[in-house]
Amino acid sequence: MKNVLWERPLRLKKIAGALLLFGSLFLQAQISPPGLGEANTAFWGAFGVRRRLDSLGKKQTLSYVAIGRKSEPDRNNLFSRQAILVLNHEVYHSFAPHQQYSYAFSYRRQPQYDEVSPYEKEGIEQEFRIYGRYAYTFNLGERWKLKNTVRQEFRKFFDPDFHNVEEDFQLRTRLKSQITYSLPSENSQKLMLSVEGLFSVSHLNEPDKEWTPFGYREMRIAAYYMFDIPNSPFTVDIGYMDDLIRDSHSIHKGGVHYLAADLIWNLPYKKK
Repeated sequence: MKNVLWERPLRLKKIAGALLLFGSLFLQAQISPPGLGEANTAFWGAFGVRRRLDSLGKKQTLSYVAIGRKSEPDRNNLFSRQAILVLNHEVYHSFAPHQQYSYAFSYRRQPQYDEVSPYEKEGIEQEFRIYGRYAYTFNLGERWKLKNTVRQEFRKFFDPDFHNVEEDFQLRTRLKSQITYSLPSENSQKLMLSVEGLFSVSHLNEPDKEWTPFGYREMRIAAYYMFDIPNSPFTVDIGYMDDLIRDSHSIHKGGVHYLAADLIWNLPYKKK
């Protein structure tokens, strides 16, 4: 009888959390995979260093290097083609209870492939990105947390020789909700589910210098398992993401399916 009474409020918490998750979407702990374009499957792997900047942990940085691989559009080998190289540095500040902002600079190098078989490599596109993020976290009981995030990005694109490409730059808005459940364990095990919508407008160089309409582009749904490695400063994130790209071939197959793995080295605050 005791177990039944305990499970009932837990079910209610799960239902409420799920409703808030999807509802708040229309109102990064782990390193989220970027969009890698058309594919069936993809892999994202990152190594990051998180450093505390104060004794309370309210200020911290996260720097990481990451690679992405992906399959061809008609195959399922998620490691078959190089997809992206990312260097990213982000600064976080928890400035008030439940509230956090961050800002970041990122460099990305992404091969471009022909859209028809045999999908030969056409070239390289470089991207420089700056973005800011604001997040508010709700505590839903002892173990549940709901985090809502708005992120604004400026993306500038170049070819390998830093000449202009067809898309000059892009302004992109990202709205994300994630719910996290902390497991009763000694090594900070957590389960996370998130939904993110991406909206953008671009300025084009070709065929004419013009703006595209602002609108919805993608939805990314992700599930993660996160834990600390015992007796070490490392955190591991293992996850799955489904990238639903508007008007793409892959969306008719259920989206692009990602396997993601991150290793983060946590450095404590050191007084100078």
